[in-house]
Amino acid sequence: MSGYLGGYATLGLLLLVGAGVFVAAFTAARLLGPRRSADSGATAAKFDTYECGLDPVGGDWAQAQIRYYVYAFLYALFAVESVFLFPWAVIFDRPGFGTAAVVEMAIFVAVLALGILYAWRKRILAWT
Repeated sequence: MSGYLGGYATLGLLLLVGAGVFVAAFTAARLLGPRRSADSGATAAKFDTYECGLDPVGGDWAQAQIRYYVYAFLYALFAVESVFLFPWAVIFDRPGFGTAAVVEMAIFVAVLALGILYAWRKRILAWT
């Protein structure tokens, strides 16, 4: 498969194989799975949520603290920063990347540093 449409043919073949595996898995589950219905004399306790061998106690709503979201957001922020820094560091010493590349990356890192400094000053990063 070469030429202009060769890449599209490969992608189409891969999508067809993926769809075939999907259909085969669901067909096998339908044919090999148990045939009992929910109304066949099963007790109500059989359909309760099971977690760690303990019966569920209390309601199903729980409040999560915001600090977990803040840490997740900061992790995502610095993961994106590394996605930008690593390729830049790899090609930095090539000809054509001079002072402008250093200044642009310094501005990028400075903006991120200001953000982490702000979070530190507001004690967002303090774990209680």
